[in-house]
Formats: sequence, C-alpha cells, structure tokens
Amino acid sequence: MKHVGLSLLVLLTITGSLFAQNGTKRIQLKEIIDGNFRQVTATGEMRSLPDGEHYTAMNRERNMIIKYSYRTGNPVDTLFNTQKARECTFDSFEGYEISSTGHRIMIWRETEYIYRRSWKATVYDYDVRRNFVKPLTDQQKKVMIPTFSPDGRMCAYVIDNNIWIRKFDFDTELQVTKDGEFNKIINGVTDWVYEEEFAVTNLMAWSPESDYLAFVRFDESEVREYSMQIYGNGVYPGYYNFKYPKAGESNSRISLHAYDIQTRDTKELNVPIDADSYIPRITFTKNVEQLAIMTLNRNQNIFNMYYANPKSGVFRLILREENKAYIDSDWFTSIQFTNDGFTYVSEQDGYAHIYMYSPTGVMQKQVTQGNWDVTRFLGMDEANKTIYYQSAEESPLRRAIYKIDAKGNKTKLSTQEGTNSAVFSATYAYFVNNYSNANTPAKITVHETKSNKSLRVLQDNAALIGRLSEYTYQPKEFIKVETASGYELNGWMVKPANFSETKKYPVLMTQYSGPNSQQVLDQYSFDWEQYLAANDIIVICVDGRGTGARGEAFRKCTYQRMGELESRDQVEAAQALGQLPYIDERRFAIYGWSFGGYNTLMSMTTGNSTFKAGIAVAPVTDWKYYDTVYTERFMRTPQQNFEGYAATSPLAKAKDLQGKLLLIHGTADDNVHFMQSLDYAEALVQAGKQFDMHIYKDRDHGIRGGNTRYHLYTKICNFLFENL
Repeated sequence: MKHVGLSLLVLLTITGSLFAQNGTKRIQLKEIIDGNFRQVTATGEMRSLPDGEHYTAMNRERNMIIKYSYRTGNPVDTLFNTQKARECTFDSFEGYEISSTGHRIMIWRETEYIYRRSWKATVYDYDVRRNFVKPLTDQQKKVMIPTFSPDGRMCAYVIDNNIWIRKFDFDTELQVTKDGEFNKIINGVTDWVYEEEFAVTNLMAWSPESDYLAFVRFDESEVREYSMQIYGNGVYPGYYNFKYPKAGESNSRISLHAYDIQTRDTKELNVPIDADSYIPRITFTKNVEQLAIMTLNRNQNIFNMYYANPKSGVFRLILREENKAYIDSDWFTSIQFTNDGFTYVSEQDGYAHIYMYSPTGVMQKQVTQGNWDVTRFLGMDEANKTIYYQSAEESPLRRAIYKIDAKGNKTKLSTQEGTNSAVFSATYAYFVNNYSNANTPAKITVHETKSNKSLRVLQDNAALIGRLSEYTYQPKEFIKVETASGYELNGWMVKPANFSETKKYPVLMTQYSGPNSQQVLDQYSFDWEQYLAANDIIVICVDGRGTGARGEAFRKCTYQRMGELESRDQVEAAQALGQLPYIDERRFAIYGWSFGGYNTLMSMTTGNSTFKAGIAVAPVTDWKYYDTVYTERFMRTPQQNFEGYAATSPLAKAKDLQGKLLLIHGTADDNVHFMQSLDYAEALVQAGKQFDMHIYKDRDHGIRGGNTRYHLYTKICNFLFENL
C-alpha cells in the first residue's frame, strides 16, 4: 500500500487551541438530538424594503410585521398588527409578502407542506390604506404560490392546479386556466421532479408593466405513477399516488403560455426545444417584449436562453452554452438583467466564474477569474456597476464575501476566516453577514457596504458558547489525506476527549459524497459525531472526488460512472488513515444518508473488507430507480449508459457486500423510495448475506417527528458500539 501523509490545518477553536475543552460534563446523545448544541442562525427573516434603508420582520409572537432601520436596528413602524387590523379573524400568521408599492400585504397561515419546498395555505389580502383584511380568494380553498404583479394591483395564485388572478382595484377574481387536474395537468406550479431537482415551485412571471402573465403548463399524463402505502392509525392502510419519472422514463410534457390581462386571451408560445427538454426558469427582463426562457435539453449539457415576445410569439436565441458533461441549473439564478445586459455564472474556463453579457447575448467580459470557484452570486448593484459574490478563493474549505467594480477592483467584505454568507439590502447599501468556523458558532452582523463598517451584532450565540465550555470534548481538526490513487483529499477528524497517542481507536467514516456537495467545510457543526467521540470512537469525514469548490474537473470526473470514484476514495482514505499509530485499521465503519447511504453500500461492496460495518440510511440502491432530472444529469439515461448503470448498482453487486450492514428507511419516502431498500434487502437474502434492517412507519426521507430522531441515532450508535 502506498504510504500516505496527513497534515493538520491549524484552526482556531473556542478557546483558541486544539486541546480538549476543559469542562466536566460528558456529552449525551439526547442533548444533541434535542438541539442543545444547535446554533441560532435566524434573525427574524429580515426582508429588505425597496428603499434599501429599511427591512421588515415578524415579531416573536407572529402577530405583527415591523419595519426596522438597517443602520440603527430600531423599529420605525408597524406595518401589520392582527389586533388592530379591521375584520382580522386570526391572532397569528406564518408568512407574508409586501407589494412593490407597499399598499397591500399578503398574509398566510395554516400552511400545509406538500413536498420538500411546495406548500399551500389560507391566504389573506391586507389593504394597508384601509387597514382591512379579507380572504385573497372567494373559493374557500388554500392557495399556492401567491405572486404580486409588479404594479401591486393584482395577485396571481394557483388553486387545484389552476391559475387565478385577484384584481384589487375592482375586487374581482378571474380564472385563467380551467384544465388543471391532480396527477394530470398543472398550471404555474411545478411537478415533483422540478421541485426536487431544480428547486423551483413557481413558474409564473409577470411582465414589467403588469399586462401579461406568463406561465408553464405541465402535462403529467404520460408520467408513470408511484404508489406509496400510508399506514396511518386505521385498521386498513391507505395509498398516496403521485407522478414520479424514473431514469429513462417519460417526463411531463411542458408548454409555455402568456395570458393577456386586457383581452383575457391565452397564447401558447412555441419554445423551439425538443419535446423532452426542460424549462427550469422564466422571467421577464426590464423590457415588456422580452420574456427570458431558460431551457435545458434532457441530457442537461446544452443550455439555451431565449427572449420571447408574449404578444407576437416571436423567439430569439440570446445565449447558448454546451458542456461535455452537464450544466448546473443552480446558476440560472445568477442571471440578473440590467439596462446594460445580464450576468451569468459559467464553468467555461474550468472554474465557476461570473461573466457579463450584452443585451443581445454577446459576452463582454469575464468578471472574476482564477483557479477557484465562485460559490454564490449575490447580485449586481446596477447604479454603481458593482457585483457581489461568495467564493472559495481562500480555500475550498472556506467561504468569503467580495465585491468587484466595473474596473475590476476587488474588495473583500468579510473579515474573518471560516464560512461567510451575506444577504444585501435592495440597494446594496447594507448587508447582513453570517459567519462561523468549525468550532465557533454563528456570529451574525449588520454592515454598511460602502465603508464595510460593522454596525451591530444581531446574534453572537453567547449562550451556546457558554454551554459548550461546560463540556469536555476535542474540537474538530482539518486533515489532508493522500490516497493510493494519488489524490489529496480534504477531511476533518474528531478525536475522543481523553485521546491518547498510545491507544488504538476504532473509526467511523461519515460522508455524503454527492455531486458538488461538501461536508468538509470550516463552519460550525456540533452533532452526533461528538457523542461517538465521547465513547472512544474517532469520527472522520473525507470529501472525495465529485465534491465541490475544487473546480470543474474535480467536480465532474465522476460523470456517467457515479459512485465508482466516490466509493474508491472512501476506501482508499480509510486504508491510508489506518496507518496512523492511534487508529485500529481492523475497526473501520462507514455511514451515510441518501447519496451517502448509496456510497456506503458501494464502499462496502468494493472495499475488499476495509469496512467492518456500515450504516446506510434511505439509500439509492440502483440509479434506474431514481428520478430523471438528477440521475440523467450525472449518468444520462439507462438506455444511453447501460454499462455505467450496471457498474454502479449496489443491487447488482449485493453478493459482494462485505461487513455488517444496518439498512434504515422510512416507508413514506417520496424521494428515495422504500422500494429501493426492499429490493436490496431481497437481493441480500438471495445472496445469503446476513444484515440488520430497521424501518420507520410513514416517515419521509428526513425520518423525523416525535421521538423518531432520537430512536434513529440511538439505533445507529448502538450498532456501532456493538460492532466496533
């Protein structure tokens, strides 16, 4: 075996050292699950008002919307109060949206979540000038995606898959579409796979002058239905059926439409794309005649952006990009339209960087450059021609906030090393920075952008810091692992509080490993790994090939063979770490959830007994069972890449599983279906492989609710104690 070197990256801890915290309390699992070590990151959901000088937030009791000054933090007005609004029939609410003019506020409550991001709620219209509350719709039903028109005089929303519009000036309600039907036709709202993989639930767009409403229509008729048993509390179980397109199967047929507010006519806009292409985003530019439509082909390696005239239906191709692997649709939100053109993040030079394009789609300049990735586009201040972004320029492990002006002058706005994220006011005059490092909980501060002066601290997590000082534990250390394949991988290690170089410790490798993910980041986390360390198990996490912030080549080298290199890196990292004098190479376990669960199975299948035990929670067991958008982005279809699917299927390799396995799944998982674990369990049975399996009734992909999480992690930890 090739010799491996390990180097520690010096990292400040709460006490400024790498020695165990000198408290006396022993960490208990229940405390971790109950959130006793969880940092406070919420600041009341600060929302900038258009003037950029003020923001709004709900009060703690959730019965008021209060206007605050960014500069002072002082309240300057109460915009809504359930106790004072006329005809208000409720005492509290859960969310709100303010129109551009400020004359109307949508208030919603009784929120009912549908999938990961989608929800419907009882929505009310609050007329600010009349101090009057009334239901948004006359239909006496919950609504989805309520969306103000730019002039604030209308609101579009969806009820039972149909689009409606409320015209406030006339107090009338219009039905735009009438063909909506569950599991068949969806208007404006997205289907399951768009919501899950494109992170979008709203595909409606108002024109700048509020005279057109564009929307995408989904026809799910040809999408096969997945039936999920819901056991409930009755004598007989029920079923939930929904449309779920699996790799290589039919997707929804999509079409684009524009509704004319004046004539009430709806026109289909014939987007020049293949029948199985995607439209992950639509938005109007500042020109009423330019509806921007962002499209991907089914292989997701060709991105086209068109401008369409909603009146004439004429299309123009504005931007086209091809990639030898795939294009990340997350960057479509980096397209910000200005009077001078638009911004866009691309990997065309091998790293994710910001580019500026003319209104006609001609690339004008590359705004950022270097052998590092922009990790988030934060916006462009058009008045000052300044762009704001987050990047991994300092290190793939860290995130910093920068601004860059039209002349290319770059200024670092964040001041501390670790992970920084920022949210700017509407005019970019102020920003809220959220900072933490691996052993320092979040510190949230308000800054004036021009001077970069810190104005005040919103949250310092002092109570959590004090609580941590009462416990004895080893802080997280960062390591680099050189594998037998010749790759230097980033990782972190948590040692037992009473760690001794003379002892031999068992190790749990925890990982996720999915494309462009990162578990090894210099940001605060105090989770169940500390409980394992308190019980003399070293916990190590290594980000292998395919993970993020190390350039396109590192990210996409797993293309069409997803799982091969990821599992090899976990195996080789464990073998390298096993050479350390204080690690027992015979007592390694591996753990993962979702993609991490999949990679656990792959690592135990190909690892030549490197892992004595493993825990796979809600794992994919064969990519042919997973959804079209995610799977085909990284693997193409099973028809195109038969060998790749076969080579990366734990189900097909069940006979090669080595080590003791604990397989866990929730029966109501709409994402990675329980069927995946059932089929894998059956394959293990037929291969004569013994294993442990635990299921959670009616739990989804997150496996939570009531005492569930504590039971889950108790089960996992006991399994490790017994087998390591």
